[in-house]
Amino acid sequence: MAVIKRRKPQPPFYLRPLPITVALVALVVLLIFAVSSNNNSSSSGSSSGANEKQRNDVREVTAGLGSSHHRDRAAVLNTGLGASVDSSITDGRSPMWESGVHILYGTAWKKDQTARLVEEAVTAGFRYIDTACQPKHYNEAGVGEGWTSAAKKLGLDRSEIYLQTKFTPIDGQDPNRVPYDRTASMEIQVEQSLARSLENLKTDYLDALVLHSPLRHYEQTLEVWRTFETFVDSGKVKVLGISNCYDFNTFVNLYKQARHKPKVLQNRFYSDSHFDVNLRNFCRENGIRYQSFWTLTANRRALATKEAHVLAQSKGLSTATLMYAFMMTLGHTPLSGTTNGQHMHEDVDVMERIVNGEKFFGEEEMTYMSNLLGISQYM
Repeated sequence: MAVIKRRKPQPPFYLRPLPITVALVALVVLLIFAVSSNNNSSSSGSSSGANEKQRNDVREVTAGLGSSHHRDRAAVLNTGLGASVDSSITDGRSPMWESGVHILYGTAWKKDQTARLVEEAVTAGFRYIDTACQPKHYNEAGVGEGWTSAAKKLGLDRSEIYLQTKFTPIDGQDPNRVPYDRTASMEIQVEQSLARSLENLKTDYLDALVLHSPLRHYEQTLEVWRTFETFVDSGKVKVLGISNCYDFNTFVNLYKQARHKPKVLQNRFYSDSHFDVNLRNFCRENGIRYQSFWTLTANRRALATKEAHVLAQSKGLSTATLMYAFMMTLGHTPLSGTTNGQHMHEDVDVMERIVNGEKFFGEEEMTYMSNLLGISQYM
């Protein structure tokens, strides 16, 4: 049997090594230029200063800090909690808020640090927050405390913060900390969970309510969804979604049968699900926001490669923000659960750059990045 070798991803043309003949010609040109510059420097002291300036310009560009945008943002990236932050990314009426391009701040596993970290994230510029009514993995009340504290300091209205939480079925709850009556009907469980979420998050409505996962039987999933729909009818919830739904038929059937269609699909972005190619295509065709979690963790091997580092450096990004930029370029919404203040500012920075019109990837680079990750097609 013939062995089929997987073709190694080819980098964009400007990252590929030069052919030997081209390299030799370039070397000769550089030598001629060096001799000419040396002669000129002996006849004019001012040209020496110009050459030094030229070298400094080159260093600045190659360091990825050449644009005035980067210099202006440097102060913002170095600010801490409570410091002044660029108003163009924190006032809620900015282009970032109006745009569909964003990163969700994920709040799982932060426990007693949740309030502090959410406050820090909002102060850094995050405006979209994801949580769940699931004490096993989330401190939903801490999220409420964190965003309201930051909003008070920054003068933000509730409408300038996107709050998304989840109803977690009994199978996903800690038996000792279920946030609703586990003996009640499914409808009552969902209603009690919503009431608890509104109280925890200190709000009278949710921007999105997400079903944490399909239930064991599709009929149960649909029953929960019908209760969800009454919340939209009453104005307590704006849009609905579902998470951890990897079966294409289940999601499509729910979409077809729902009176209020799912507007959010939040899934782990990894190779085991073939990166949800078919689901993501369905979302794109039907105006559904695809949200990705485990975006970095599940792809850390690819992001640790030399190729990923070179591509990131060529754009003034870290490999983490490179991945987020890739997802947002696809039209998706990645989650970032970082607990590092500097990384929060870097995440906000890449959002702002995209919203302001910067394009990080051409067609060839999108294909290259997809191949690095092992995605058969990047749609």
